[in-house]
Amino acid sequence: MLETTGNVVVHGHVEQGWGKVADVFKANFEGNPGEVGAACCVYVGGRPVVDLWGGLADSDEKRPWNKDTITLVASTTKGATAICAHMLVQRGQLDLDAPVVRYWPEFGTNGKEQIPVRWLLSHQAGLPVIDTPLTTEQAYAWDPVIRALEVQKPLWEPGTEHVYHSFTFGYLVGELVRRISGKSLGAFFAEEIARPLQLNAWIGLPEEQEQNVARTEYAKPFTLEEMTAGMIETTGLDADTVTAWISAVWGPDSVQARAGVLGGAFDPTTGYHAQRAYRAAEVPAANMMANARSVARMYAATVSDVDGMRLLNPKTVERAIAIQTHKTRMHGLPEGLNIPANRSFNMSLGFWRACPPMPLVGSRSFGHPGSGGSIAFADPDANVGFGYVTNLWSFRIGERRAPNLAAAVVDCLG
Repeated sequence: MLETTGNVVVHGHVEQGWGKVADVFKANFEGNPGEVGAACCVYVGGRPVVDLWGGLADSDEKRPWNKDTITLVASTTKGATAICAHMLVQRGQLDLDAPVVRYWPEFGTNGKEQIPVRWLLSHQAGLPVIDTPLTTEQAYAWDPVIRALEVQKPLWEPGTEHVYHSFTFGYLVGELVRRISGKSLGAFFAEEIARPLQLNAWIGLPEEQEQNVARTEYAKPFTLEEMTAGMIETTGLDADTVTAWISAVWGPDSVQARAGVLGGAFDPTTGYHAQRAYRAAEVPAANMMANARSVARMYAATVSDVDGMRLLNPKTVERAIAIQTHKTRMHGLPEGLNIPANRSFNMSLGFWRACPPMPLVGSRSFGHPGSGGSIAFADPDANVGFGYVTNLWSFRIGERRAPNLAAAVVDCLG
């Protein structure tokens, strides 16, 4: 035990010179929103310098967050999926500029014949939504989603626009991994990354791990006015631009809204994400269960050796983090409105780069945030791997829990 702050006990270890990260971690429990339970881990040069956890895994049951507690990290999963794909690129088994049909012939219908692999990884393929109605059971079964994507017509000319592929990203990239490796994305991740690195992280959670799952809880919902104010603050854009952006891209009838339900399979009102069936399935865009130590260690292994293992070499990292969305327009924006990628959606090949939702250590940091607040990233210059997870989901734009921790890491690095 490190210290008690208010009614919260913080556990773990912090190396000399890294106390500011611990101070911020403890302060997050007193902030707005104040943590229920959370964990933060920082690796530098392949070894952990911060490993903290505290609070409650379940506030109703008063169950403490412990060393082995895991939680749903939502779209932070996409970073793990991207790493799997880049491992195949590194081995010469996947060509980023090859058409997807080289590996997945059935994909080549309705204008998708020439889509290269890189457009799947950078959300430029025009396939964020599925028009075919799907049930949760079909989504969990995998193949019905793949069949739907095979016949789907892109919403725009691929490669000319981009928008976040909330769920389809995982199925698209996951099917490439399956076609090449013969393993599902969850199995590939387990065998090639999680087990060798001894991670407590799963895309497809074994039942025996259910006892370690933190219950997802929710901060107070924010209003449209608060969302607008938060986006103005974080992006530096004017109010008219932000209002038009929110209405066009995030409104109730927008493509982004439809992308978030995957043909109706993932209706948020059903509470599907808290069910055993969802955690057991492989949804490689959104359902990894992990702790902060594991996602930090995973990202550390992309930029340095971790106990003798490195996932990606420097050449692979450079190729993976090259920004892709700065030359295309965000789909759905009104005519005459354009928002720079570094203010909105600065995507490389599967990873977020510098822009408001993504806290950074340096200019070449890369990683992925998750809905509600979790985040993991690496920095190849500082040899940092960072992970933060929480069970108090806050959708407030500009909320500061993870960014404040990342800023403390920068201060400690000097």
